[in-house]
Amino acid sequence: AVRKVMPAPPRHWVGDGFHVFPVFNQLAFTEELSPWLMFDYAAPKQFNATPQRRGVGAHPHRGFETITIAFQGEVEHHDSVGNRDVIGPGDVQWMTAGRGIVHEEYHSKNFAREGGTFEMCQLWLNLPSKDKMTRPRYQPILHKDIPEVPLPDEAGTVRIIAGEFGGARGPAKTFTPVELWDVQLAQGKRATLDLPSGHNAIVFVRRGEVAIGAAGQEQTIGPQGVALMAREGAVQVTAKQKGTQVLLLGGEPLNEPIA
Repeated sequence: AVRKVMPAPPRHWVGDGFHVFPVFNQLAFTEELSPWLMFDYAAPKQFNATPQRRGVGAHPHRGFETITIAFQGEVEHHDSVGNRDVIGPGDVQWMTAGRGIVHEEYHSKNFAREGGTFEMCQLWLNLPSKDKMTRPRYQPILHKDIPEVPLPDEAGTVRIIAGEFGGARGPAKTFTPVELWDVQLAQGKRATLDLPSGHNAIVFVRRGEVAIGAAGQEQTIGPQGVALMAREGAVQVTAKQKGTQVLLLGGEPLNEPIA
């Protein structure tokens, strides 16, 4: 069942490269979404070619993880423990800040030089208190290494970045049980996304429109809207438009203060 619906919030700039919807809005950094903390989504936007670096300069993080998914364009990452990387469409970078790290994020040099359409998101995932001082870690997860599972009745596909679905396990190494699924839905087909009972489940509509919830109790969620689900396990969703894509964020609540 749908617990709460959040419409798309106003956008703002992060640095000069990321024009984002703060998806969690007023619920960011609350127990209600645990273990997830924050979610910024940069919808498709055209950038002209430039010799400038567009993005965010060096800044510190500690005690949680940042997960960046590139959908269009390229994101470049440098950090204080020596990781340097560029991710492109379908790739993910999963950075564990742990005891502390300084990093910077920009459009890649190639993308800035050529220009084009840019789309990405960044999620912040809390670490349990016992792991907050862990050593910083960086996981580059390429599109080709992310399993994609078909939904029954040709209802769509699920790319499993973290967690398990349909007998496949995502490549991300996590400190607590977490689901992060990139879901494409076929119009008019009802799909059931099964995750463990007791986990928080957050459904974000990246594009298109869905009816979500049990039969007879569906609520409609449009682009950049969010449905917070009851901790019941199965999430039932039907795409109301062609080309509908959603992200599902799930996880076992930490049940401890956010710090």
